[in-house]
Amino acid sequence: MEIDGIISAIVIGIVIGVVGRLVVPGRQRIGILLTIVVGIVAALIGSAIAGAFDVADTKGLDWIEWLIQIGLAAVGVAALDRSRGRR
Repeated sequence: MEIDGIISAIVIGIVIGVVGRLVVPGRQRIGILLTIVVGIVAALIGSAIAGAFDVADTKGLDWIEWLIQIGLAAVGVAALDRSRGRR
């Protein structure tokens, strides 16, 4: 992954984190900053997974890559929410 891919994954990660949070039903007990961090990590990992399977070499939007990233963000948000426990 080149530097422009990393930078775009970080920028897109912000959006991915918010969308991933919206996908998870119910109220999440994590802040927006942690949601953004989860989105950035999910975007980076999702880009790497998509690159490994050569699904990221299309012209225009890479829908499969986006779905992988959003899925990873939703799993990350749900996992962090559950790890916070009930108060």
